[in-house]
Amino acid sequence: MLRVAVPNKGSLSESATTMLREAGYQVRTTSKRLVHRDVDAGIEFFYLRPRDIAVYVGRGLIDLGITGRDLLLESGAEAEELLPLGFARSRFHYAGAEGAFHEIDELEGLTIATSYPTLVERDLRQRGLEARVIKLDGAVEVSIELGVADVIADVVETGTTLRMAGLQTFGEPVLHSEAVVISNRKSNPGTRKFLRRLESVMVARDYVLVDYDIAAEHLAEATALTPGFESPTVSALHDSDWYAVRTMVAARDVHKTMDQLYEVGARAILVTNIGACRI
Repeated sequence: MLRVAVPNKGSLSESATTMLREAGYQVRTTSKRLVHRDVDAGIEFFYLRPRDIAVYVGRGLIDLGITGRDLLLESGAEAEELLPLGFARSRFHYAGAEGAFHEIDELEGLTIATSYPTLVERDLRQRGLEARVIKLDGAVEVSIELGVADVIADVVETGTTLRMAGLQTFGEPVLHSEAVVISNRKSNPGTRKFLRRLESVMVARDYVLVDYDIAAEHLAEATALTPGFESPTVSALHDSDWYAVRTMVAARDVHKTMDQLYEVGARAILVTNIGACRI
């Protein structure tokens, strides 16, 4: 069986579980279950702390894992990123008291509090900066007010928590992170199928099916607007002067595309969500 580690709690866990369910896998029904087997799919899910997943994968105990890119790099594990999943996006930033810092070079000689000491120390080395790094397990925002550190380095999603603490980010992000599938160097025949299923979920989320009728004289112009993946499906209608077209369109562009199709003469324009697909 293919062994896959899944975050056991938090927003990362919820989004990963939703994606796995949409990919057709049977997932656990209670948070108390740490191992769940989908016998029909030939897969075992192990529910682990997100910070530990890269360690298990890197040691070859688990074939694949879903975790954050930031957690993978922080772990130092011998695991590699295979597929970005498009959710749990965040930035890793330095932050300090509002208006106190503007450039990352100002970190020289300061004390930095973080839950990601490996990431911070690597970034400082690359920049040729000397600073003291203090590892904290959480709530690093309060460390500045308590005098533990001059600056913090942390994952930022919306920035609300920082603003509430009177802090602001400065400099460019150290890292752009999101949920990713990771693996070790051992091969498993089930890996390709697993990745294909998740890729298909992302396509199904990002695209819709568009059907419309178009007069023969405007067919080329309409299909140029909706080329699909390989090519749109074009079928002759009972009226030989008209055709029916079916194609995939990026969901974010669908209303703009519908307007353009209408302007070139398309009618009966219908949009359908995609439940599942294989590209």
